[in-house]
Amino acid sequence: MPTALLSVSDKTGLPAFARGLSRLGFELYATGSTLQAIHDAAIDAKPVSELTGFPEMMDGRIKTLHPGVHAGILARRDKREHLEALQEHGLRQIDLVCCNLYPFLATIRRPEVTFDEAVEQIDIGGPAMIRAAAKNHDSVTVVVWPQRYPDVLGALTEGTLDLDMRRRLAAEAFAHTSAYDAWVAAYLRRAGGNGFPTELTIPGLLAQPLKYGENEHQKAAFYGLGVDPGGLGSAHQVQGGPPGFNNLQDASAGFQLVTDYELPAVAIVKHMNPCGLAVADDIDAAYRRAYECDPVSAFGGVVALNRPLDRPTAEQIVQIVTHVVIAPSVLDEARASLARRKNMIVLAAAPAEISWLDLDVRSVPGGFLVQEWDRVRFDRASARVVTRRPPTEAEWEQLGYAWTAVKHVKSNAVVLFREGAAVGVGAGQMSRVEASQLAVQRAEDRARGSVMASDAFFPFPDGLEVGIRAGVTAVIQPGGSLKDADVIAAADAAGIAMVLTGRRHFKH
Repeated sequence: MPTALLSVSDKTGLPAFARGLSRLGFELYATGSTLQAIHDAAIDAKPVSELTGFPEMMDGRIKTLHPGVHAGILARRDKREHLEALQEHGLRQIDLVCCNLYPFLATIRRPEVTFDEAVEQIDIGGPAMIRAAAKNHDSVTVVVWPQRYPDVLGALTEGTLDLDMRRRLAAEAFAHTSAYDAWVAAYLRRAGGNGFPTELTIPGLLAQPLKYGENEHQKAAFYGLGVDPGGLGSAHQVQGGPPGFNNLQDASAGFQLVTDYELPAVAIVKHMNPCGLAVADDIDAAYRRAYECDPVSAFGGVVALNRPLDRPTAEQIVQIVTHVVIAPSVLDEARASLARRKNMIVLAAAPAEISWLDLDVRSVPGGFLVQEWDRVRFDRASARVVTRRPPTEAEWEQLGYAWTAVKHVKSNAVVLFREGAAVGVGAGQMSRVEASQLAVQRAEDRARGSVMASDAFFPFPDGLEVGIRAGVTAVIQPGGSLKDADVIAAADAAGIAMVLTGRRHFKH
């Protein structure tokens, strides 16, 4: 009679799986609460202590760490001495292990959790069983996801649970324990105040496969940082077809941009850069002003809002082709309007809470780069006026909006802001002069009376002079160039105000 050992924290689907195994002739053994759940479903099962000869000890810390479990899992069926050792010591073969781990991630996300409570949710016996079964997958089936229960039962019933399937399940098992350990390591690093570790694992959980990547010949998928991580990882899709790789990249860029503003804000994004951006007293006015920034580029864009999507705003959005809309929530009153563009993807995503793996990660051939997120916001108190004329109060307000915007524009970046709207954006240029020229060109007459933000210092006065000739009245930039004195002199000669932040915002 084959033997199955079950020990799960997530009881989803457990009774049906246990009943199916029992009907297939498996003798069931289980630990603690798993055994209770099986008995509550009127299914026969024995306690794991019958395999080990020992009761559970130390508040459940010791249940399965015993040769009665691990010898039965690890014994190679093709080695006579392994099987003889089991027989000599009165131990049973274990043919199937069903195990998932303590809810460590859910525990550390509780605001009130203590360090001791978190440590108690570090599973030891579970990963050991899973890894043992996965190592011996030639003979042992390991199941870590409830979603696999029907597949495994079906294959056992049909006699098709072959080596290839067991190997796929083993790969899932090792990935499961690896992700779990990554969260534990991330928590302990944060709790211990350490910097970047010697080894770093990213615990991604498949959220959905994507139609394709940036181009149709590239395969792609979206992974979240565990279950319900917030942000795009927890986004609820209100309508539309499956999002693509580029859709999610643009939605992410817009989402991060608008959440940096306290006032109602709307960004219209193309190729991860805002072509429209505005703040206003209400969200529908913010959308209207964002659209007016560049109506041509807005066609086929991604719209991000930092307020719930209401009907007046939805009515404006559906007037043109829009691929994706992302907002903290979608009001019921907006849904009928949005449905007129049934192929438009609408996502509801709340800002992500800072997680224990709070890193900006980008892959490169042969490795990946890791940095902290750029969460520095505009701070008027730390900004330094360097021109004879200080900014007016109205200019200070626009400079704050512009500095927030330029942080989210690809470098080299220059943004012109006027009356709460980005009237000109120069993004991703090889020289700062070209970025200034592009921003001014897009702003046209709206450049007059605007303020200018540059994500890094002006190396020479020429980029600033492009803005001066267009009618810019105030400028914000990091400073730090060898030619700062010349740049400041150009601003003074034109009678405009200039503020230095001492901090740049490159975004490559």
